[in-house]
Amino acid sequence: MRLELAPADEEFRQQLVDFVEAHAPPQARRARDWIGDDEDADEHGVMVIPDWAREWQATLFDHGWMIPGYPRELGGRDATATQTLIYTEEMARLGVPRSVHFGGYAIVGPSLLEFGTDEQKALTPAAIRGDTVWCVGMSEPGAGSDLASLSTRAIDDGDSFVVSGQKVWTSYAMVASKCFCYVRTNTDAPKHKGISVLMIDVDSPGFEVRPLRHISGRAEFAEVFLTDVVVPKANLVGGLDDGWRVTMGSLAHERGALWVEGVMGAARGVDDLVELARATGRDGDPVARRRIAELSARVGALRALGYKGFASFAQGSSAPEHSFMKLATSELRQEIFELGLDLQGPGLAISDPEVAMEGGRWQRSWMTALAATIGGGTSEIQRNVIATRVLGLPRG
Repeated sequence: MRLELAPADEEFRQQLVDFVEAHAPPQARRARDWIGDDEDADEHGVMVIPDWAREWQATLFDHGWMIPGYPRELGGRDATATQTLIYTEEMARLGVPRSVHFGGYAIVGPSLLEFGTDEQKALTPAAIRGDTVWCVGMSEPGAGSDLASLSTRAIDDGDSFVVSGQKVWTSYAMVASKCFCYVRTNTDAPKHKGISVLMIDVDSPGFEVRPLRHISGRAEFAEVFLTDVVVPKANLVGGLDDGWRVTMGSLAHERGALWVEGVMGAARGVDDLVELARATGRDGDPVARRRIAELSARVGALRALGYKGFASFAQGSSAPEHSFMKLATSELRQEIFELGLDLQGPGLAISDPEVAMEGGRWQRSWMTALAATIGGGTSEIQRNVIATRVLGLPRG
């Protein structure tokens, strides 16, 4: 199933394709299943932002292709909701990333526009263009998907807050200059009511970043330790103790296009499974053929469900379908990459890019896909949300 486009929307799509063909650097055209690559890390495997990615993000912004639905001054072209969907789908189909660090353009920028003061809103263009790199301090050792249980404390000290606590799994903290940090400012209020959001300079005294290495051998996340970090009150985003409302807006911005990227990434993965089956001589195996066909059917069903939810959302209605999409696409992609390993037989154990099939793409993609059911809300949390908010089941 695909959308039938009106002439103006088809013209928009073709303009995007032509722009990408003319301007995207070779490093952005590799249709990777993950953000980042070995070339995007230093000699210790710690993530960096390569020059090509900075230049590409700035080029998109300057030509109105970073967030098309925004006005020109914010990197867009006042695109319609349908055109924004076309843009997200086409970029995902091409496998071309907008950015290798999503925090600024996907979470911080939209949140500042919605909740920030005029001075804070002025920081938005640099966040979207990538001139300022942001990390987002949400998860903690004792508060992962249950964000309301966070304990990082901000104490009122007159003209400033003094912040102490710990964050974990903080993406891009090693390369960021600012942190969009969720803190507890009221310990007497119910846990959802005592949270605030602060903008913190990463180079502030007492702000310590320690990279975390994961299963692929790279360090793309970090622990952040805050010890008596002084933050001016002007850096409070939204109202005091009103951070949960900002949180819900931040997560909505992060997840708004995830279903499109997830479905298109899965579709690309299924197409590549067909080629892999041919390369390994498994294309005549009835078991392999059935498994690929089942995955393809699920991709089609999820695309149709996503379009249905988009139609409701574009008309101003709620889209409960999208509560399911993140869960379904993240688990589907794990199955796709696992099948990619199975098709290789004994070769699945080889991850060395010098000798593994397709440079170890399937091994790396499978390892990276494991994180997809954790980041942005675990599958367990997504099931709770679907049960209570979509199906109306009672809380346990």
